[in-house]
Amino acid sequence: MTRRGALRLGAAGAAMLAMGGCRDEDWYGRNVEGTLPDLDFTLTRASEGTTVTEESYRGQVVAMFFGFTFCPDICPMTLANLSALADRLGEDAAGLSILFVTVDPARDTLDQMGDYVANFTDRADGLRGTPDQLAALTRRLRVTYKVAEHEPGAMEYGVSHGKSVYVFGPDGEARVMLTSFDTAEADIDAAADDITRLLA
Repeated sequence: MTRRGALRLGAAGAAMLAMGGCRDEDWYGRNVEGTLPDLDFTLTRASEGTTVTEESYRGQVVAMFFGFTFCPDICPMTLANLSALADRLGEDAAGLSILFVTVDPARDTLDQMGDYVANFTDRADGLRGTPDQLAALTRRLRVTYKVAEHEPGAMEYGVSHGKSVYVFGPDGEARVMLTSFDTAEADIDAAADDITRLLA
């Protein structure tokens, strides 16, 4: 074998090892490590009416989802899947916090938020913020949503928002994004594997 051939084989072997390593690091969710900032927010927890920050959930894996209680489809399906995910984790669910952040604070009162998330799982907190607090968090995570123009006090208007669930590790670092968790086809087992890896 020539020296050039040996070098080629060596390079090919190294590439195969690298590819194997990549497979070992595959996630069900989209890997966003290093592309999104750490968790950082100040909001009000609906169940208690108390102010919480990212430090309130330090040491937990956080699954954060943005929506509103009047949502007819995306939000209930996503929260149902997150509830199933918590059930699938069993005892490990103690290390998971599901945070449902309203993008419609005009209609979503604290009482309504608390009752809404309680219908799905006791692992979820409904969070509500002032316009400035919500704007700061959504800008930070590049969350998109739009509330239709409406008269003050109106209860009938549309809200469009994204579908992604943002998952942060126990240290608050953004790790994965669940982008197809709003359908009945969501892979609960694979998502549970992601959470288990983050808890390890």
